[in-house]
Amino acid sequence: MKTLLTSFSLSFLLSPAHAATAQTPVPPVTQPAGPSGAVADASSTAVKTPVGADYKLVPGDKLRVEVYKDAQLSQSVQVRPDGKITLPLANDVPAAGRTPTELRDAIVSSLKPYMANPTVTVMVVETVPPTIYVMGEVNANGPQPLVGKVDVLQALAMAKGLTDFANKKNITIRRGSQLLKFNYSDAVKGKGQALYLQPGDTIIVP
Repeated sequence: MKTLLTSFSLSFLLSPAHAATAQTPVPPVTQPAGPSGAVADASSTAVKTPVGADYKLVPGDKLRVEVYKDAQLSQSVQVRPDGKITLPLANDVPAAGRTPTELRDAIVSSLKPYMANPTVTVMVVETVPPTIYVMGEVNANGPQPLVGKVDVLQALAMAKGLTDFANKKNITIRRGSQLLKFNYSDAVKGKGQALYLQPGDTIIVP
């Protein structure tokens, strides 16, 4: 008896939670799945860190940027300490604080002067643990893990408090290109709203 074996080709599209693909008339590209089901292709490694669509990129995150049908423009990049990535033609593109979808759209805009209807996919390959930084007139300078919702007052407490020389009314939180002011004296009295920190924030106590 002859047994007829039929081969099936199984392919998985990258889910929106892991990547953002520009919506253009170009048909989507399917990619074969590896043994564990992780999306892979000939030029990129499997996604190591699943992230949600609302995940905000931070310095240190490793990304894979794929430009459809252009191997030279497709790059593995890491978000630099200044919050940017560098790509051919697109040059420096701000990434920190953006979702993968927002970064994808920014890259597409940067490539449009050089390409007609560029199709771009941004994949988060590896993330760094969320961290904040405290520096200046505190008793324990340095990075702190950001676990859950942490406000400035709590972060200063984890830094073992202010020194005797701290300017309590002129504390600054650097958030990307933003500078936010924080008055420690008012906060300990319960005045004003709590200022919650975001990954990458730096508290500067003069």
